[in-house]
Amino acid sequence: MLCVSEQIEKNVTDTNKPTGRQLIALKNQVVRGFSESNWRELGAITEMLDAVDRHPRLLRSLSWNDEDYEGHALQMLKDMIDARPENYLLMLDYISRTCPEGGEFISCTDDGARRIVFSPTVFTVPNEKPDINLLSVMMSFDPTLKPVYQTIKSAAEEVGFTCRRADDIWDDSTVIQDVFSLIFRSYIVVCDFSGRNANVFYEAGIAHALGKHVVPITQNAEDIPFDLRHHRYARYLNNGEGHQNLRQELVDRFRTLEGRKARANWV
Repeated sequence: MLCVSEQIEKNVTDTNKPTGRQLIALKNQVVRGFSESNWRELGAITEMLDAVDRHPRLLRSLSWNDEDYEGHALQMLKDMIDARPENYLLMLDYISRTCPEGGEFISCTDDGARRIVFSPTVFTVPNEKPDINLLSVMMSFDPTLKPVYQTIKSAAEEVGFTCRRADDIWDDSTVIQDVFSLIFRSYIVVCDFSGRNANVFYEAGIAHALGKHVVPITQNAEDIPFDLRHHRYARYLNNGEGHQNLRQELVDRFRTLEGRKARANWV
């Protein structure tokens, strides 16, 4: 299950507090899966056990399945975070491991559709949270494509995104783990299908499965996999004029997606 690392960082600030939608999502997980014992354990973890035990209605409304339980659960979660902002990550970790349907929402659009929880067997889920300002690029490491990467990076930075490629990082002994971690943390994933690179096909599939905004680009329309040709893509020429045209097209696309950040409930 996707959950926060047990190595909880202690230097959490108020900016790490949940949004209203994130708090409600957390409350919904608790309402579906918490027992009285879970509340007391969470209280002990957050140093709020006395508040849980002394609450006049929280545990009582849970035991009697009263209609006001959800409201009390929401208020208690908020009180725990207000008391110590660092409690939020502790709560995410405990709740996502405890509730059968719990999990961390990492996709870029929360449209109320059915959600699934899965646990990768090939990859390790990174400790870091998704970054709403991170854009990653999946492409061949062919030296002739270096100007293309610089073009993408320039367009991303103009709109306010941080641009990264797998060769910018070395956190794991295997490249594919670094690639997965980068996609996991990204808001936008640019995939250059030029040359029909098999790795890029694989990485695009990961990005789509994780619900990221995928922006396909290519030098040749025939390099776009058949199953993806119904998606819009940017076609470019690998020369100075082509890079300039690609940059403007990407800036426009990135600005559109930048305006949709509020749809991700991890904002």
